[in-house]
Amino acid sequence: MPLCFIEPQDAIRVIAESVGREARRQLVGEVVRAWVDDIPEQELSGHYAKAIAGLDDDDLHLLAAWHASLEVGQPIPNTEFLVGVFQSLGENRREALKIAAGFRGEEAFQAGVAEDQALDTVLPRLSRERAIELANECIELYLWDRMGCDN
Repeated sequence: MPLCFIEPQDAIRVIAESVGREARRQLVGEVVRAWVDDIPEQELSGHYAKAIAGLDDDDLHLLAAWHASLEVGQPIPNTEFLVGVFQSLGENRREALKIAAGFRGEEAFQAGVAEDQALDTVLPRLSRERAIELANECIELYLWDRMGCDN
């Protein structure tokens, strides 16, 4: 019987504080993707609309190009179009949200939003099972970081 004295969310925070900047950014990205996987189906559209609301033109163009690869029509790189075709993405809706959230995260990092703030926002929303799985992935990221990646 394994003993555990720390909650998985806390373990993720400790690991985030123990790795270099590049590994920390990857860790935050994994946390955001895990959160998207845990969002109930009926809430996906609302989160997608929020994620793309503040994207710049370059990110909107990249997201529209990704939509084009799915052949959902002639993509228009604006918020209204992207929100409008979101439901037609079917099984690809979570991936679209992960991409949009990733762009949003990059903008936040560039604006000086700390990784701690991102973790504080997303970690409490993860299911316990997903947090445990993510903590295991973070341990692997910690080892990768400590074994000599460029930071």
